[in-house]
Amino acid sequence: MAKLRILIADDESIIRLGLKRILEDLGYQVVAVAADGDEALDLIRSTKPDLAILDIKMPGKDGLEVAHIIREEQPMPVVILTAYSDRELVERARDAEAMAYLVKPIRDAELMAAIEIAITRFEEKARLQQERENLQEALRARELIDRAKRLLMKKEGLQEHEAFMLIHRQSRNTRRPMREIAEEILASMS
Repeated sequence: MAKLRILIADDESIIRLGLKRILEDLGYQVVAVAADGDEALDLIRSTKPDLAILDIKMPGKDGLEVAHIIREEQPMPVVILTAYSDRELVERARDAEAMAYLVKPIRDAELMAAIEIAITRFEEKARLQQERENLQEALRARELIDRAKRLLMKKEGLQEHEAFMLIHRQSRNTRRPMREIAEEILASMS
């Protein structure tokens, strides 16, 4: 299995170096290191890491602003680091859809656990999103098929099961989805 590719962004060089060493010792690949939010965004766009570890308080864009931007541009798991644990920052991290939140100083085991949890949560979220999209597509297809059935019943005088079977047979015979057949019926008979 390929090593997880990670970007680190923290304005303190000692923290960046320490995180890089810990991550590499844990078997991860650090593909980029940034000192501020703007640099982090540029490096995320160019290196396309699998996960970003972002400090909240950095010059330019803070870690939460960066998390918001990458959520829209290039979704990936984000672990937020901070020296602060106040409620407002935790809520902002939640709103940025950070997958984990760690308060400095960071211990190796905590970092590894946060990374694994962030990856698992991100994958679960992606799976649920795909499931939702599949269900929405199935619902749209069903609605089209129902509309085509009703049109066949009205224009051809067919019973509901006959209209369905006509769409089904045509789908099977042409090896195309029933949705496509329904779209054609709606286009040609409307």
